[in-house]
Amino acid sequence: MYRKLNREYIVATLVTLGNRIRERFPESNLNRICAELREIATESGARIERLRRPHWPLRIGVFLVVLAFVVVAVTAALAVRGLLQLQGLTIADVLQGLDAGVNEMILFALAIYFLASIEGRLKRREALRALHELRCIAHVIDMHQLTKDPEALASPALATPSSPQRTMTPFQLSRYLDYCSEMLSLTSKLAALHAQHLKDPVVLGAVNDVEALAGGLSQHIWQKIMLLDAEAGRNAPVSPSRSPPPVAKAPA
Repeated sequence: MYRKLNREYIVATLVTLGNRIRERFPESNLNRICAELREIATESGARIERLRRPHWPLRIGVFLVVLAFVVVAVTAALAVRGLLQLQGLTIADVLQGLDAGVNEMILFALAIYFLASIEGRLKRREALRALHELRCIAHVIDMHQLTKDPEALASPALATPSSPQRTMTPFQLSRYLDYCSEMLSLTSKLAALHAQHLKDPVVLGAVNDVEALAGGLSQHIWQKIMLLDAEAGRNAPVSPSRSPPPVAKAPA
């Protein structure tokens, strides 16, 4: 039960996250991005189902084409065998015919490989298109937290006329950054869904790239959150009813 990602749970988590963002930042564009990500997660259900199921019409068509190739090759081989029996040929002629036959067999094997890989290449192209969309939305999420600088809250007097307006409190900024980090994590989970049933090394590499991108961006966000927590710890008032803990002295 817990060995595979469940798309429905991801969608439910995005719905809850969207409600949290809307309740705290109703006019923020981050709410619209979360709604867009939720729509992508909903649309991915039919796509992942197509990637998981075998494409039987395409497989049957490929099988019929390969069968036709085999029939033609066998018929040609029987015809050549009849000609060889009717005509006296030298060893050089036989070797030349074998060389041509080997070349034809190589081309025949390549044609079969190309036809057999059509389904995988079509599924790969569809998965890569979806992963590119997730990679783009990860960058969009990062753009919305780019100007959310904790150090600017500590030194508002250093702002310039071109500095962005910062109206959030430290607590609001911390929640905003945390929402961005959660959205990046859910973006990587949606990417991982595409490699769960599609055993393609190219798709798996693209999924790893999206996960690495989301993880790197989330790490930068958590560095900002840690700065906010450190600043809040420095500004926290000391309760007069509690004395500071004694300092341990080193033994003489």
